This record gives sequence, C-alpha cells and structure tokens, in this order.
Amino acid sequence: MQSHILSIILFTPLLGALILLFVPKENKAAIRWIANLFALGGFLISLPLVPMFWAQRFEPGFKFMEGAANNWIPSIGAGYVLGIDGISFLLIMLTTLLGWVSILSSWTAIEERVKEYYVWFLVLQTGMLGVFMALDFFLFFVFWEAMLVPMYLLIGIWGGPRKLYAAIKFFLYTLLGSVLMLLGILFLYFHHHTVTGVFTFNIPALYTTAPQIPFHSAIWLFLAFFIGFAIKVPMFPFHTWLPDAHVEAPTAGSVILAGVLLKMGTYGFVRFSLPFFPGVLMNSRVRWSMLMLSVIAIIYGALVSLMQKDMKKLVAYSSVSHLGFCTLGIFALTPLGLSGSVLQQFNHGISTGALFLIVGILYERRHTREIAEYGGISNVMPVYATVTMIMFLSSMGLPLLNGFVGEFTILQGTFIEKEMGGHSGLFWTAWAVPGVVLAAAYLLWLYQRVFFGTVTNPKNEKLHDLTPRELLTFVPLIIMAFWVGLYPKPFFQILEQPVNQLVQTIHDNAKPNAAVNAQVVPQPVPVAPAPAAATKPKGKRE
Repeated sequence: MQSHILSIILFTPLLGALILLFVPKENKAAIRWIANLFALGGFLISLPLVPMFWAQRFEPGFKFMEGAANNWIPSIGAGYVLGIDGISFLLIMLTTLLGWVSILSSWTAIEERVKEYYVWFLVLQTGMLGVFMALDFFLFFVFWEAMLVPMYLLIGIWGGPRKLYAAIKFFLYTLLGSVLMLLGILFLYFHHHTVTGVFTFNIPALYTTAPQIPFHSAIWLFLAFFIGFAIKVPMFPFHTWLPDAHVEAPTAGSVILAGVLLKMGTYGFVRFSLPFFPGVLMNSRVRWSMLMLSVIAIIYGALVSLMQKDMKKLVAYSSVSHLGFCTLGIFALTPLGLSGSVLQQFNHGISTGALFLIVGILYERRHTREIAEYGGISNVMPVYATVTMIMFLSSMGLPLLNGFVGEFTILQGTFIEKEMGGHSGLFWTAWAVPGVVLAAAYLLWLYQRVFFGTVTNPKNEKLHDLTPRELLTFVPLIIMAFWVGLYPKPFFQILEQPVNQLVQTIHDNAKPNAAVNAQVVPQPVPVAPAPAAATKPKGKRE
C-alpha cells in the first residue's frame, strides 16, 4: 500500500464518480449514500499517510514517489510522476477532510440533478488532489484544468440567481491565468532541452535548469506564472471574480472553493515561482511589488468586509484579506514566513470552510443571507451560536486557536527580515498588523448583529438548532482549530525540512546573478593593481 498510497488516495473519489454513473438518477437516497461513503472513504484512506509521512518527516526530497519521468507520453517527455513533501502533505489532508465535509453538508441542500452534482463534486476532488501530488508539469496542468470544469458547472447549475454570470467570470479569469502559465511551462520545457538535450516535463529536473534562465527572460516567465497563480489565490487586483463566485455557489461549493481551490495559487507560488525564479524574487523592485500587493489585499479585503450587508460576501472578502497574509509570508522568503504561510493556508481552509457552512445553514432555513434579516439567533439556536463563536474567534486569530499561530508566525517571519524590497521587515509588518484588528472588527460586528439581542423578526422565532448531521460537519473542523492552536509543534516539524531546503535553494541560486538581479549600476572596469614587488614597503618581511 505504501508504494502506491498516493494513487489510491487520488483515484478513490474518481472511482465513486464512476460508480454513480450506473445508479439511476431517480434513486436520490442511494446516490447520496454512495457519494458520502466514497468521500468519507477518501478521507479515511488518507489517514494511513499520516504515520507513514511522520516517520520520514526529516528526510530531504519528495516522498512516496511513484511513476517515472517520460513513462506516460514518451514522445513529448511527459510522465505519470507523483510525490509529496511536507507542504503538499498538509494540503492533501485538508482536501480529503473538506471534501468529505462538503459532500456531507449537501445532503438536504441539493434536490435538483442530484446525480450530476455528486459526480462532478467527486471529479473535482480528484482534480484538486492531483494538483498537490503531481511532479510532472504536463500531469500537473491536466489536473489544474480538470478541476476548472467541475467548479464551473457546480456554480453555473446549482448556484444562485446570478449563477451564470459568476460561473463565466470564474471560468474566464482562471482560463486566462492558465494560458499564460502554459506558455511559461513550454518555455521551461524547451529551455531544459537547450541546456541538457533532453525533453522532459519532470519538475525536479526543471528545478536544476530554470534558475539558469537569463534575468531579462526570467522576469517575463515569472509574470506569466504570477498572473496564473495570483488569479487563483486571488491577490489584489485579480480578486474581483471571487465574491461573485462565492455568493452564487452552493454552500458546499463555497466551502471547497475557499478551503482548497484558493490554496492552489499559493501552492503554485511555493512549488514553482520560488524555486524556478530565485533571482527575480531577490530583485528589490519585484519583491517590493509582491509585498505591497499582499499588504493591500490584507487591508482592502478587511475594509470591504466591514461594509457588506450579505454574510456570504463578507466571508468572501475576508478570504482576500486572510490570503494576503499567506502571500506576505511567502514573499518574505524566510523559513518562519514560509512555514507560517503554509500553516495559515491550512488554517484558512479549516476556519473559512466552517464560516461558509455556518452561513449555509442559516440560508437553508431562511433563504436569505442579509444581515438585517437576523437578530437574537442565539436565543433559538444556542448550539449553532456556540459553534459560530468558536469559528469566528478562530478566523480572527484569537490565541489558543489555529488562526493566531499562523498569523503570528507570518508576522514574526516578516519582521526578522532585515531588507525586503527596499524596506525593513518592520515596515511591512506594521502595515499588515491592522488587518488582524480589522478582522476582529468585522467578525464581532457580524456576530453582534446576528446573534445578540432579542428575536425581532417573527420568521426567526421557530428556527431549529443544528441537526446531528450538521453538527458532525463541524466536529472535525473544531478539533483541528484547537489542535493547531494548542499544539502546533507537529505541523511545524512537518514543514521544517522542505521550507528550510526551499529558502536555502532560493538564496544559493540567486547568488550567481546577484548583480544583475539587483539591477546594480555597472561599475567601471578596475585598473589592474601594480606588481607586488613595486608596492611592497621597505623592510617588510615576506
């Protein structure tokens, strides 16, 4: 099992989708049970990966590798190659957990075209897992595009009133980024052949030749990948598709979109942009731009969240702010910053996934997300109000919960860097800190408006509390929130080796072109020194 554990995890949801094709569409109960069993099975099958990985957590390089370079389509050098490190391991576990939670939350929410819904959701699960496992660029791009279609259909068919507008906008934005990324992949592919004489899409092989690309070409390549990943995060100003997609998507679609799909952008930065273009990232202007966009996202996302009247749109804009912290940690290029960023990506999936579930439960009961429609909900739904308070505190970064550990580590990793894009780490940290305060402001304001006071709207007087199934969707998320908040040491140990290796690789590969990459003004050719005998002081012993 260990030699093929990644393939087993990868194709379990796809097997469930294939089985659903043979179930009559009228038998909705059987479809729901099969889909939930395969989603739960995908999570349970991934659990043995935890002790397996833990035993190898300090070993360098990728683990559980299977397949070989160029063994899939030898004529073009594409191979079926899978492998993970600590960074992708956390994201895989997050994907299998949220996939099960999302499908379980859909039990009563989806009544139309049930069979198609669950088939596409399971296909989406396979596509997301493949992105985090693939070590071949051709295979990676196949999975990257494969998850685009199911998400488009989930929004466009089972979404809200403006679902077609939101789905098309999501599709066009992501497709634009994918096309630019494909051009970058092809350039790396042909450049590797120029250097080595071998055509291959193997990612570890491309790591060895990509840093040799001249700066004037590397900067354009970096921008091609940057736009592709920045749209997916989304970073400011590429974020405009996100609120529409979140608001119109079904609840489970919003959970998986915020919890996993957005992490593909940050994962792309860590896995590709950093090791491929270290010289570009060490350039002061490029780094200043990346850090500035991250800080703008933190502040802008939080301020816009304060202005929202729709609960789901408020949570959507909060994702822009929270992921600004993640990109800030990435481009700090310090071990602490990167570790905090990856951990915060995991935390964001747990916390924001839970926030979308919270909004979805109210929407199922009242079919409105307007904040003004509610008030005093804690009087009629006390368990729901308790769960909501825990996840709100987690999202705003309260100590002892997961959000605090991630944000604090990112700020610490940013602060300790002496020179970041022409400014000290203190400068960028000072601009990012208000985002933490603003997060508390918009989440506590939302909680006060919806849960405190008396029930003023008669439609809210008979709302029933969480059902056992709904409570079950929150239990694993609450456990993870407290685990990371109280004892984050195992997570940092998992990330220690790949993060340290990545930072070391960036600094080592950036050194040969440091003068070019820093855009230093060319100095005049030095005059050769006079011979030593002519300048030697008299009486000086050799």
